[in-house]
Amino acid sequence: MNRREHLKWLAASLSGALLTTAENAWSAQLDWNLAIGLNGFASSSSKYSKTFPIEEILEFASNQGFEGVELVQGWPSGNYPRSDETDKIDSLKNLYDRYGLQIFSIQTGSGGAFDPDSEVRKKWLEEFADQARLAKILGCDCIGTWPGGGLRGQSFDQAIEHLIESFRSVGDIAESLDLIAAFEIEPPFVFNTEEHLKRILEGVNHPHFKTIYDPSHFDLMNGSKGKPHEMLQRVGVENIGYVHFTDTDGTLRDGETSKHLPCGDGHIDVEASLKTLAMGGFNGWIMMDEWQVPDPYEACRKGYGCIEDFLAD
Repeated sequence: MNRREHLKWLAASLSGALLTTAENAWSAQLDWNLAIGLNGFASSSSKYSKTFPIEEILEFASNQGFEGVELVQGWPSGNYPRSDETDKIDSLKNLYDRYGLQIFSIQTGSGGAFDPDSEVRKKWLEEFADQARLAKILGCDCIGTWPGGGLRGQSFDQAIEHLIESFRSVGDIAESLDLIAAFEIEPPFVFNTEEHLKRILEGVNHPHFKTIYDPSHFDLMNGSKGKPHEMLQRVGVENIGYVHFTDTDGTLRDGETSKHLPCGDGHIDVEASLKTLAMGGFNGWIMMDEWQVPDPYEACRKGYGCIEDFLAD
């Protein structure tokens, strides 16, 4: 039995364990798919001048027992193809198929989604729609997006209302393709608090539009107490599209974003996060987020191990 099969066996075996009635209810329905993120390898390659051949990464992911991969724009071999570039798409998909890995999501930017110029927002939506079509062709279940960038001369309220308006259309696009669109905000962004996140979710109010649970960002937005699950409970597990799994020490890395650390190397109550997800009925993808970690392979192994231990316990 390989690690992937072992993880599935552990999840299934929970339903027969000596747990409370409530715990039996969620454990019997637990369906988590584990993945790696190319964003970690891309950022580590850039920050630490390391080389990570894509075939090496995919072989590692397959052997470790991961089931999927989230792609990142621009790495390792240029930007995403357009949705009508059939040969490029086939070549890309065949690469991951050879290792038995699903491309479960692609990362996209959404700075243009809240631009003060309506024509810029319109063009951004057209580009997002093409990327969503690409995601569907690649076999994705999700598409992630990050609204970074400045206010560009508008007020904060104007910016967030423009973002909500664009994201409502994102929800419609995702629904038409049977995808889950999920956004993530980070402490250095213009949108960077729990209140901002809730305002966006409530303003969009679409079943195919959710947020990403990244414990490092939630921890900083929750006061760097090592208890991001508290904010997760307030936001609601039902609003989580997928997970970027990481640990943190509650600080920023070089002022750019929340410091990501391998599971167990930070101060987060990891078990509380996983149990909150499980008891809240989360089913879906959990990606190991190794952003700017010196050894992303180690971070992936530790993250996998943390989840494996949680299921076993």
